[in-house]
Amino acid sequence: MPTTQVSLIREHTETMRPPRALWVPFELGRPLGAPDAPEFQHRVLGAALALLEAESGPVLVDFPDEAPDAGIIEGWACPVSFPAPATDDDDLVSLLLREVEQLGPWHDLWLEARGRTTVGASRVDIDAGARFMAGFLDQTSPSRPREDVSSAELMKLVLEDIKAFYLEAALAQPGDATAVAAADWFWGETTAGRIMLTLNPILEDHPDEAMRFLAKFLLVPRAQQYRLEALAGDLAGTEGSV
Repeated sequence: MPTTQVSLIREHTETMRPPRALWVPFELGRPLGAPDAPEFQHRVLGAALALLEAESGPVLVDFPDEAPDAGIIEGWACPVSFPAPATDDDDLVSLLLREVEQLGPWHDLWLEARGRTTVGASRVDIDAGARFMAGFLDQTSPSRPREDVSSAELMKLVLEDIKAFYLEAALAQPGDATAVAAADWFWGETTAGRIMLTLNPILEDHPDEAMRFLAKFLLVPRAQQYRLEALAGDLAGTEGSV
């Protein structure tokens, strides 16, 4: 039976070598690009189905266009304004825990309004997960709040829980925003985002291969990776001024 698929992570597809795959340059969770854009979604589906014409594989084709911007709905703003993230590791951890505390009531409102959450995959409370994540800043492997999974597996789940907690809490305020706007807030204005960006080069050199894979492919979304260079420049400037 001929098969085709849409791929969001090109490296995975190159390794698995399915018969036919269309790689799309979209954010994770949106294989068709953007909501409320049926014409664009049909183009993506059409490109994926067109690969069925290939008589043999593996075939991996890149979709040529970025997803359309759905536009920001006026009235959305993050419910909590945070101070500029610190650079000292101890200050980063303190600010991270303070952010989590400030966002707690807003996340409660999300739960009350929606009756569901995507937080909880790690089965670790947010405070403990935040401490575990931040524990890698000093380039060590901190003790795990769960011993039944590896550090890399727990780290992946904790990262997803923290991002979901922040974004759900932020979106609890009346109004709405695109996923791009919310992601820009998380990666550009929160200590949690700053820590994840700071961890990226640290985990890329981690002795655990699974941690290196996490840093290379899963930690920072493709659309936000330009911030890694900016952060590296900020840190170099700070060191040069000492």
